[in-house]
Amino acid sequence: MKVAPEGRMPLHVLLVEDSPGDVLLMQETFRDVNSSVRLHVVNDGTQAMSFLRRGPGYADAPRPDFILLDLNLPKMDGRQVLVEIKNDEDLKTIPTVILTTSEAEADVVKAYQLQTNCYLCKPMQLHEFESLVRSINDFWLVRARLPQAREPS
Repeated sequence: MKVAPEGRMPLHVLLVEDSPGDVLLMQETFRDVNSSVRLHVVNDGTQAMSFLRRGPGYADAPRPDFILLDLNLPKMDGRQVLVEIKNDEDLKTIPTVILTTSEAEADVVKAYQLQTNCYLCKPMQLHEFESLVRSINDFWLVRARLPQAREPS
């Protein structure tokens, strides 16, 4: 595996997000805070599952170390993607964090029932969004110990 700058191994993060503006902010902020992050972006739930299962168009996709998942997605919503991930023996150990605009208590409860690792609300202010991404990076990608990637069975 190629070593990223600063001697760190690349961290593969899958961002499942249909908002082009949020994708751009996420790309720019990760580029600024952690050069070892390789951000892979898909914009709907169907593409997310194709990426994760290395389906058509994603045969060479890496297994992500971490997933950021929006709830309200076209084709297959984030709740269904979460169900698919957590019911798949090869995928369920990938930390999956909900990152959404929904502050509805019902969405929070449902996400945790479906075994999300964390539920975060997207801030509306640019500096708060950047701060949140920095916090995600600091906790999940720097401090937390993630499971070692393994090839699907």
